[in-house]
Amino acid sequence: MQTLLLRAPIMIRATSSLGHEKRLVTKASVSCTLVSVSSFQQHSLHTTESVRVSIKCSNLVRRTEGLQFFEDEGNMEAASHGQGLSSQSKPNGSTDLFETYSFDSDKIVSGKYAKELEVATRAVQLGCMLSQRVQERILCKKEQANFKSDRSVVTVADWGVQAVIIWVLSQAFSADEIPVVAEEDTKALKGMDGIHVLQRVVEAVNECLSECAVVGIPPPKHPLGTIDVLKVINKGSAQGGPKGKFWVLDPVDGTLGFVRGDQYAVALALIADGEVVLGVLGCPNFPMKKVWLNYHHRYYRLASKLHPPSSDLWHKGFVLIAKKGAGQAWMEPLAWNLQGSHIVKIFKAVKVSLIDDPAEATFCEPVEKANSSHSFTAGVADSLGLRKHPLRVYSMAKYAAIARGDAEIFMKFAKAGYKEKIWDHAAGVLIVQEAGGVVTDAGGQPLDFSKGRYLEGLDRGIIASSGKRLHEKLLAAVEESWDSSSL
Repeated sequence: MQTLLLRAPIMIRATSSLGHEKRLVTKASVSCTLVSVSSFQQHSLHTTESVRVSIKCSNLVRRTEGLQFFEDEGNMEAASHGQGLSSQSKPNGSTDLFETYSFDSDKIVSGKYAKELEVATRAVQLGCMLSQRVQERILCKKEQANFKSDRSVVTVADWGVQAVIIWVLSQAFSADEIPVVAEEDTKALKGMDGIHVLQRVVEAVNECLSECAVVGIPPPKHPLGTIDVLKVINKGSAQGGPKGKFWVLDPVDGTLGFVRGDQYAVALALIADGEVVLGVLGCPNFPMKKVWLNYHHRYYRLASKLHPPSSDLWHKGFVLIAKKGAGQAWMEPLAWNLQGSHIVKIFKAVKVSLIDDPAEATFCEPVEKANSSHSFTAGVADSLGLRKHPLRVYSMAKYAAIARGDAEIFMKFAKAGYKEKIWDHAAGVLIVQEAGGVVTDAGGQPLDFSKGRYLEGLDRGIIASSGKRLHEKLLAAVEESWDSSSL
């Protein structure tokens, strides 16, 4: 007998009959409707408390609509595909998609910014859906990357994800809309040269929004028109600053990795009075098994085609979330992947690595030399006594690696004159911090997100690590190496 705790109006279809046993726990009100596929008999449960319903189940075949969490006093349980509940990792490094996990749920579902976090998580899930589809079309040569006026790469996904996420935020907070600081604008979509790309953006946005019920969001009554899409993209033009609340969005972080079929991220953060208070980071290609991070994602894609993973395994892709002060970061599977939609929404706690010996630590840095000085970080690594080869990863997936314990160090030292943007770091910084890590500039000062669209006053570079002791060693090694560098 397996159990599911239901905490929102949902519909679940099972291939076998439903049992009638139930146990009440002191949680929020709920109205649950369950349908048996075999008999199509409907059972409605109405109570002022959550209901634990026992289900004899050999297979769950339909996604849930509007489901928020499965929990019971901090414990979460779910089952699928007849596998039952398990806390064991699979031999290949994947885990059962519906494992048993433990977490302090109240830190997520209650308190300040609870609604903002729930909406942001759903919005990023949709952004991951759209971006996955566009990346697949690019890899199949059905879509092309474009270039902005500064010759940086941009794709349909950059504009499309920005439009979808801002649309979701606007719908959820229409009465008190929160400004958005986002990377993209619509300049490259104007004129004759931009017409075809704009058409593809509009198509991608409407395709995604037509299926947004997969994350429990009602789809728009009518498809968005071209003007609607342009307007919603341009809502990302806020300037930020030290006062009030605003969202920070990077629709596709690591666009070069994205067009090359490798790692990228969808990043959304909420800043209040200059401090990051929420962080949501979607990493659709991130492998659950650490060793695959050492390789371009095309090898993982090829291996998955040769030996397809079981549909009940959570083998890649996730959304990380964090709330300031919770002292914990969480990870959930993607609600949608190229094989279809998942069934439930679950959370797993993540924590940084406990390694503080530099000789055992793994450090991440950007792939492109133009984004960071590899020679300087190599010098710091040598001074510190790092022995492992650097893990070069596109995008804010580097922050995800630190938060999950896949790596212990991230260093970025940009060339002179480069200004770091807040959307490239806000979500990742909070997630690492709440997972137990430390993020500062090279002088040991916290990153300042209150100065507008850029990280003004940054001392040389950015350093993230898995803990205070290791961080102090890093800062000392940077100081030792700095005077002899050409940065």
